[in-house]
Amino acid sequence: MKFGIFYEHQLPRPWDDDSEHQLLKNALEQIEYADTLGIDYVWEVEHHFLEEYSHSSAPEVFLAAVSQRTKNIRLGHGIVQTPPPFNHPARIAERIATLDLVSDGRVEFGTGEASSEAELGGFGIEPSEKRAMWEEGLRVVLRCMTEAPFTGHTGNYVTMPPRNVVPKPLQKPHPPVWVACSRRETIHLAAQKGIGALTFAFINPEEATHWVGDYYKTLEDECVPIGDAVNPNVAAVTTFMCAPTEEEALARGVEGGNFFGYSLAHYYVFGRHAPAQTDVWAEYVRQRDDQGFSPEAVFAAANNSNRLGAKVVEQGRSGLRGAIGTPAQIREYLRRFEEVGVDQVVFVSQAGKNRHEHIMESLELFGREVMPEFKERDEKAQREKATRLAPVLDTVMARKPAEDHPPLPRPDYEFPAIPLGRPNG
Repeated sequence: MKFGIFYEHQLPRPWDDDSEHQLLKNALEQIEYADTLGIDYVWEVEHHFLEEYSHSSAPEVFLAAVSQRTKNIRLGHGIVQTPPPFNHPARIAERIATLDLVSDGRVEFGTGEASSEAELGGFGIEPSEKRAMWEEGLRVVLRCMTEAPFTGHTGNYVTMPPRNVVPKPLQKPHPPVWVACSRRETIHLAAQKGIGALTFAFINPEEATHWVGDYYKTLEDECVPIGDAVNPNVAAVTTFMCAPTEEEALARGVEGGNFFGYSLAHYYVFGRHAPAQTDVWAEYVRQRDDQGFSPEAVFAAANNSNRLGAKVVEQGRSGLRGAIGTPAQIREYLRRFEEVGVDQVVFVSQAGKNRHEHIMESLELFGREVMPEFKERDEKAQREKATRLAPVLDTVMARKPAEDHPPLPRPDYEFPAIPLGRPNG
C-alpha cells in the first residue's frame, strides 16, 4: 500500500494580508519534507470560491512549484474540474502535459465535476448536466494528449477543429487517470471507465472492503477504457495526525479534522454563504455540536474504543477521527486498509487551524515509525497485483472501440494563416 498527502489549502478566518502567502509557503515546505521521507503522492484540489474551505483555485501553478522542489513524489491533481465551462479540454491537456514534462513524468491526472452551488453556479453549469460534461471533457482531453493531430470533435459541450495539441506528456500514452468518488456508484463508474477511484467518503477499512470488491469486479466484467491505458487503483482519504501520545494527537488534529468535515458540509449540504462576509470558522465553533462535528465527541469516544475509525459516535453525535493517534494506533488502522486491498491511503493534515510545525512533526514520526514496514511489503504486493491483473487488462483494453480515435474530417485537412493586413488581424 502507498501513501499520499492531500491539500485543500484550508484557511479559516480571520485572515491578514500575508495569510495566503504563508499558507502556500508552509504547504510547499511540508511536501518537500514528505518527499524526503518517501511519501509516494501529493494530491492538490481545484476549487473555486470556497472561502476558508479551499484556497486552491490554480493547482497547476502550485504543483509546478512542487515539481521543482521534489524528486520522487507523484504530483496528483486531486482533482482537475473537467466540465468544459471550468476548463477547456485542450487547455487541460496542455497544462497536464507541461507539468508532466517539467516533473520528469510524475503527474497523476485526477478528474471531477464539482457539486457545490458556489462553483457550478459561478461557472453557469446546470447540475443535471455536469456528469455528461465531465465525460465529454475527459474524452477530449485524453484525445488531445494522445492524437497527433487531434482530429477534432463536435459534441454537446465541446466543439473544436483538428489541431496538434502540444506539448505531449512524457508518460505514454498519458498520465494515470483518476476520478473523485464520494459514493459507491462513482466507484462503479471509475471501474467501468478503467480509471482510478479517489475516494473522499471517509470510510472505515471494513466499509472499504465492499468498495474495493465492487471496483475490481466491475473492472473485469464491464470496463471499456475511456483512455488509452487503464489505472486500476483505489485510494481512500482519511484525516491524519501522528504524535507520541493519543492525547497529544487528538489535541493537535481533531479540531482541524472536524473543521474539514464541517466546512465541506457548509458548502455541499446545509450552509448558506454570503461571499466575503460569512465566517465559516465562527459558524463551526458555534454549530459544530449540532451539526455532528464535535471534537469533544471524538475525545470522549477515544476513551471507549481500542481501535481507530473514520468516524466516532458519542450520544448520537458523530465526528471525524481517522488516522489521528499514536504510531501504534495508526499502524493498526492502516494495516486494516492494506488487508482489504486499498491501494493507497491519502492523509489530510492541512485542515482547519492545524499548525505547520505539528504537521511537520507528524510526518517525521510517521515516516520513521510507521511507513517502513508498509514500504517493505508494497514492492512485492505491486508485483503480485501486476501479474494477477495482466490478463484482465489485456481483455479490457481489447474492448476499447476504434472510433474513440476518429480520423481527420478529410485526409488533406489544413488551416490557413490570417493575413497580417486583414482588419483586426
